[in-house]
Amino acid sequence: QNGDTELLRVEPDGKTAKIYDCNAFEDCGPVAFHKDNKRVYIRTNKGSLDLIELALLDVATGRVEKVEGDPLGKVDLEGVNFSSVTKDIVATVYYDDKPRIYFKDKKYEKYYNDIKKRLGDREINFQSATRDEKKFVVVSSSDVDPGTVWVYDTGSRDLSTLYQVREKLDRKSLAPMKPIRFKSSDGLEIPAYLTLPKGVEAKNLPMVVVPHGGPWARDSWGYHSYAQFLANRGYAVLQPNFRASTGYGKKFLNAGNNEWGQKMQDDITWGVKYLIDQGIADPKRVGILGGSYGGYATLAGVTFTPDLYAAAVAIVAPSNLQTLLESVPPYWEAARTIFYKRMGDPNTPEGLEQMKRQSPLTYADRIKTPLMVVQGANDPRVNKRESDQIVIALRDRGYAVEYILAPDEGHGFARPVNNMAMLAAAEKFLAKHLGGRYQDSMTKEVQKRLGEITVDPKDVKIEKAADASAAPSVEVTGKWSVSLEAGGQAVDLDLELEQNGAEIGGKMISALGGGTLEKGRVSGANISGTINADVQGQPMEIKMEGKVEGSKMTGTFMVPGIGNLPFTAVKNK
Repeated sequence: QNGDTELLRVEPDGKTAKIYDCNAFEDCGPVAFHKDNKRVYIRTNKGSLDLIELALLDVATGRVEKVEGDPLGKVDLEGVNFSSVTKDIVATVYYDDKPRIYFKDKKYEKYYNDIKKRLGDREINFQSATRDEKKFVVVSSSDVDPGTVWVYDTGSRDLSTLYQVREKLDRKSLAPMKPIRFKSSDGLEIPAYLTLPKGVEAKNLPMVVVPHGGPWARDSWGYHSYAQFLANRGYAVLQPNFRASTGYGKKFLNAGNNEWGQKMQDDITWGVKYLIDQGIADPKRVGILGGSYGGYATLAGVTFTPDLYAAAVAIVAPSNLQTLLESVPPYWEAARTIFYKRMGDPNTPEGLEQMKRQSPLTYADRIKTPLMVVQGANDPRVNKRESDQIVIALRDRGYAVEYILAPDEGHGFARPVNNMAMLAAAEKFLAKHLGGRYQDSMTKEVQKRLGEITVDPKDVKIEKAADASAAPSVEVTGKWSVSLEAGGQAVDLDLELEQNGAEIGGKMISALGGGTLEKGRVSGANISGTINADVQGQPMEIKMEGKVEGSKMTGTFMVPGIGNLPFTAVKNK
């Protein structure tokens, strides 16, 4: 309930006993059982530890023994590989600028080096093996290869291709990504990635900064579709891992506490200045494009540094930090402690003042950078009304602004046709203001959809603000027939809902498995909750967000390991 993590031992009588815990601002969790079945490997940075380490936890006594931390003392433990035959550790992995692998098994190291020698500068991951570990399924990937799957025979050393991920993508046309580092405003070193367009001298280029979402996440070396898309259009692409990014330890993460729009934004700004000073970026042709927190950073960039950017694309971008926290869904309740610590407490005068000061919406009248705003009408975290205000602020002062508003999307675009339409609009917008290339042609479906979701700024009006604690305006009790889009395929299921005031419960029924809806709520016409499901024998928590209009519902299922899946539902009579 407070965001802490507890590891529990289940007793023979079914009772549980806590054997390890860490607080909401630490990281801990099980990795795998030791082969003696008495101890368990865990990852932890509890207490005074800065970096996540590998440790052994005695299940009976609770005794913890360190196994290994980063030999270079720079980054968190990323992963641990085990032999399915011996149950011993084969290798540990640390993700620095690129992955670093430390082998514990000479045999596996020999296999790895054999494959690496043939495939070159790619990440090599052993995914699965035959029971005797004589053959392996291996995945290779890199900045210029989204993934190739192989079968490796340890006896014959034969390495044969199974298939390529995105096989129609021309690997030879892709641009290399390289790690870089620069100093921020206070001297803190910021890791980042730079992708340069192929076949062009790295001098005075138009550039697009792409801040990652989260913000408690990170960018990594490898194939990145947005970076490749923009580099293909002639832009240098900067992806900074600003303070508050994960993977670099608690100190780096906590350096971002209460620094939204301030030092976190400086880390992005100083990255731009660094590449301008290096002669790589043209100071008059720098743009910024980001989604979610990256969208916030985009709006912060054009409000707090209005002379830095020549174009900006803000995708599902929070502009008001107070309403962002007010919209925390029920299934995020345990994370509220984290938000208050890292962003400010809206229940205090100091916290409210900080949020107002750090909210781009407060300074909307400063924006003069040509801006494209991308919004999902059903976004439960980014209020459409606030995006409307940003659009109006530019429109009424005569500055360039474009508005993409998808009526069937939430916090992020899940439908492929909406994504394609949005990117088509974005590349044309960036080309207009930064001078890159763009593809004018598109399919009829995408062209039609782009016309449908493009809003003329002249028509934007401020709607009456909804009460943040809105009472339910819809009744959802009953059976709903749901159609879910997954991998281009339609999946049908049923939701049986029961509403009691603002609270809802119920169950999910499908051919793949079922589940129960918990922590469900209705606010106005919006519905949210968590489905504890069993899908083909696999337990998972599915987050649901939707909007009800009469007997119809549209929304998104957030499925672990898969992503956001859009759905439509009709209430049965």
